[in-house]
This record gives sequence, structure tokens and C-alpha cells, in this order.
Amino acid sequence: MKKKNHPQQNHAFFITFSCYKRRNLLNSDIAKAIVIHYLSAQLKNQSGNCIGFVIMPNHVHAIVYFKRPTLLSTFINQWKRRSSIQLKKVYQTAFPSYSATLNPKDPIWQPNFYSFNIFSTAKITKKLSYIHNNPVKCGLVPKATDWNYSSARWYAHREPAGIPITPAINNYSTPMES
Repeated sequence: MKKKNHPQQNHAFFITFSCYKRRNLLNSDIAKAIVIHYLSAQLKNQSGNCIGFVIMPNHVHAIVYFKRPTLLSTFINQWKRRSSIQLKKVYQTAFPSYSATLNPKDPIWQPNFYSFNIFSTAKITKKLSYIHNNPVKCGLVPKATDWNYSSARWYAHREPAGIPITPAINNYSTPMES
């Protein structure tokens, strides 16, 4: 039996990264909006597409696609770097008492990220369900569409999600049998 061959440019990435020490640094609406803003900016800078996302109080999930998959590390590094700079500024000005409890040398994000290659629309659908239901599972909202910081409302009602969403319809190939 031959190993399956996966075309390099036709797959999506399920990515996760967390706040430093799993702190709830994204509790405020302002913080979540900053993360969404820089997700959108980096997708635009690198001609990427977002299939879905969720911003949680202490971590982020997204499913993204690039025509050139070698851009993933740069994409994540820039998204984290740019959002981190802005988040630190917001904590110092909007939440000075909370900011005073943090070590200014501590980063906003854990140093690494988790990435999982997705080669089928069925797996994308499964991962979308997982990320959209994350706020429900954590007890933040009763229904996934009640969480304002995800793509769930876009998929359910085509309501704006804060960034353009590219649904997974025939854009991402399934593994080729050899």
C-alpha cells in the first residue's frame, strides 16, 4: 500500500495558541476585538483566507488557508506580535489596575502555537463545530451563535463576523489516492 500524497497548496490549517500562563487576557471585548482586527490584517497582508475562528478568554482557534502554505509561521508570528503590542497598550491605559498586577516583561502569548493540517471538508466541518461550540462547552453562552467573537453567526445566519469568512466549499482538496 502506497502512502497518500497530499498536495502542498490545497489544505487548510487548524491553529491554536494560548495566552501566557493560560491567563484570561482576552476577557474584555476590547481585547477580543484587537485579536480579530490583527487576524484580519494579517490575512489581508498574506492573501490568506479564514474559514472560521473563535476568540476565547485565554486562547484562540482559527482555520486558515493560504495559497502558499509556507506563510503559516510568518502569519502566526505577525498576528501574535502585532496584537500583543496593542493589547499591552490597552491594558496600560484602559485597565491600569489589572495591568499593574502583571509583570511587564511577561509576554501576552505562549511562545508556540499548535497547527493541524486539514485535507478534507469533512474535517473542516468537524473542527468548525469544535471551535464554534467552545464558548458553549466553557459555559460562556447557551448557544454558539450567542458568542460574538467567532464565525458561528456567519455560518448560521450569514451575519458579519468581523472578518471575511471563506467557507470550505471545494476550495480544499481531499487526499489523493495513489
